[in-house]
Amino acid sequence: MKIIKLKTNEEVTKYLAELLLQQIESNPKSVLGLATGSTPTLAYHQLVKKYLVDQTDFSQVITFNLDEYIGIEPENKNSYRSFMNENLFNYININQENTFLPSTDDQNYAKYDDLIKEYGGIDLQILGIGENGHIGFNEPGTKESTLTHKVTLAENTRENNSIFFDSLEDVPKEAVTMGITSILNAKKIILAATKSNKAEIIKRLINNDISENLPASFLKKHPNVIILVDEDSGKYIEEMI
Repeated sequence: MKIIKLKTNEEVTKYLAELLLQQIESNPKSVLGLATGSTPTLAYHQLVKKYLVDQTDFSQVITFNLDEYIGIEPENKNSYRSFMNENLFNYININQENTFLPSTDDQNYAKYDDLIKEYGGIDLQILGIGENGHIGFNEPGTKESTLTHKVTLAENTRENNSIFFDSLEDVPKEAVTMGITSILNAKKIILAATKSNKAEIIKRLINNDISENLPASFLKKHPNVIILVDEDSGKYIEEMI
């Protein structure tokens, strides 16, 4: 893993957006693995600005999102489909037919992995990390061999996500997520973490051995991973780049 420590959340956001743009410029038909969360969202806003100012072309880009809630319709404001539309897709020239999220209707969830393979695999996968080390909705205890699958959300995950809902009771209890193997199949992975509440888990990710108890630790098996942190989330990392 390559660790890049920047000063502020804003710098991490801009750096992440630049890496996404470099990928698209190097291959206009790039297949991107996208995540939700505050840092990726701010990076998406940077992509929108780039499109509006410089007419960056997204028309041939393919996207696959990490996860989607079970029990709410795609049109619901709290679905990840709506989230992506409102924060990125509706404001760039991407073909909506080339934007995919895991299906919550078809219980053969691993078909999502087959679809990714049909498009040649994910070129660049964006990730966040939960305070318990989850990536996607792969909570502690998830096996490395998992493909896209149904999960029951941990209570602390629901509590953290409740800020996007009217109440905790409105947060779905289940979701479909790409599995650990699904994520590791990407050619390149960028994990972005900012703010002090992520400092402890970043320290554990760097220092601890690979374990199901820390799903993000499986990223150590991948040959091309970048970890982006700011001063707060990376406060236990001595080297400033």
